[in-house]
Amino acid sequence: MKQRGPGGGRSSSGKPSADEGPGRRSDPAPTRPKIDKASANDRSLDAVIAADKVAALKLAPVSHETEARLDRYIALLREWQAKTNLVAPSTLPHLWTRHIADSLQLVALAPSAQRWADLGSGGGFPGIVLACAMAGTVGASVHLVERIAKKAAFLREAIRVTTSPGVVHLAEIGDNVDRITGPVDCVTARALAPLHQLIGFAEPLMRQGAKALFLKGQDVESELTEATKYWNIQPQLHQSRTGDGWIVELASVERRG
Repeated sequence: MKQRGPGGGRSSSGKPSADEGPGRRSDPAPTRPKIDKASANDRSLDAVIAADKVAALKLAPVSHETEARLDRYIALLREWQAKTNLVAPSTLPHLWTRHIADSLQLVALAPSAQRWADLGSGGGFPGIVLACAMAGTVGASVHLVERIAKKAAFLREAIRVTTSPGVVHLAEIGDNVDRITGPVDCVTARALAPLHQLIGFAEPLMRQGAKALFLKGQDVESELTEATKYWNIQPQLHQSRTGDGWIVELASVERRG
């Protein structure tokens, strides 16, 4: 959207201003930068992201230490976003509410969980966010399973930069059981696959005692209907604090037939 000065470059009488002679045009006003992958580090986004952070931390408050880790994570994500598509470009102005707070709300739904497994971690939501939140917990660990090498490299760098307790597994999602050693308290996934497929990925970990928290959109009811064709489940639904989505909580699953 173009910004115009008082009078749009003309005097209040509607006549050209003194510096606008015949045949001369005033300089065009700056336009708002296009939000795409390459503009992730555009400084014009700083104020927007800062305001969004305030809103997000009201929805999901964290300690100063966790906030500092998340700040480092966001800075790294914006740096890498210019060369690797980690999040939808349209969501860059809302990184904190759309992605950080959305991920943080899982902690309150599994307050005693210390060992997490995040399937299809992608840009780190919710896995890296959970790792940042769990950094002060003795014995905490977050397994991040990602099949794309570039994204796995980013996740490793995010763990290093934030000094958070995470382990990255470069693997197909279905191979996670062989790679994750030790017990898992909670398994999660966000924007990875339809619910009935997610349950199939998570079922081996759930058989060992993990519960599942899956972040889903508005079509959760149709996904639940489809999932019941393949699985016996008793889902508990939690409405997202950050939008129109839902969190599907499953304590146990059993394959039909």
